Amino acid sequence: MSERATPFHCPYCGDEDLRPQEEPASAWLCGACRRVFTVKFVGLNLSTHDTRRGAQP
Repeated sequence: MSERATPFHCPYCGDEDLRPQEEPASAWLCGACRRVFTVKFVGLNLSTHDTRRGAQP
């Protein structure tokens, strides 16, 4: 069983009018720019090195 990752805005235009699409699987349609895209969870970065600028360990 896989759950759909829910985006809060379109990665292309930034609009929040998103609707689920059946095809391709787990896709989203942006109502503003009409682009269809998917969101995929890749994993967690568990390294001990913090890559943020100026971060202290």
